[in-house]
Amino acid sequence: MWRMSTSVTVTTWSLEQTSHADLRPSLEPDPATSGVRIVRAEVPSPEFSRFLYTSVGADCAWTDRLPWSYEQWRAFLERPGVETWVAYDRDTPAGYIELDPQDDGQVEIAYFGLLPAFRGRRIGGHLLSVGIARAWDLAERRPDRTPTKRVWVHTCSLDGPHALANYEKRGFRIFRTETGEEEKRPVTGPWPGAR
Repeated sequence: MWRMSTSVTVTTWSLEQTSHADLRPSLEPDPATSGVRIVRAEVPSPEFSRFLYTSVGADCAWTDRLPWSYEQWRAFLERPGVETWVAYDRDTPAGYIELDPQDDGQVEIAYFGLLPAFRGRRIGGHLLSVGIARAWDLAERRPDRTPTKRVWVHTCSLDGPHALANYEKRGFRIFRTETGEEEKRPVTGPWPGAR
């Protein structure tokens, strides 16, 4: 009897920059024609962060934070140094990058991506460039933080088809590659069951 597989092979790449000089920024969209701006979400908002997480990660099967309660979201967002930078296209949220500072001057890019309608419009490279620059200068905004010595991120084969290339174009280097089987994750989206 034929059975549908409940697992999928996933490759995960861990990447890093170890100097601000590693950053190779993308070209900034022309402000006269694009209407794109990137702004820090300065008020921790579990509702807004969950909206970004589910909307950006829907077709990439981001599921690890779906069970988080309001209190878990709030506790994470209120940790010292956690920052969310949001790309807006003509005042509409287009995507985000979330910075998670760790010990010893390390900053993880915890999440990064665009809502599906804004992909392929050269917004992602610019948002990633701004987010990386903000990871490197985080201690300037947070004097209680150790100056950044390393920015790192991981992406996997379930993420968008251009994710790995975008990180490498911005100056990240792969330091670890892992391949394994994972249980298939549901594609949920901001409206479960709507697809």
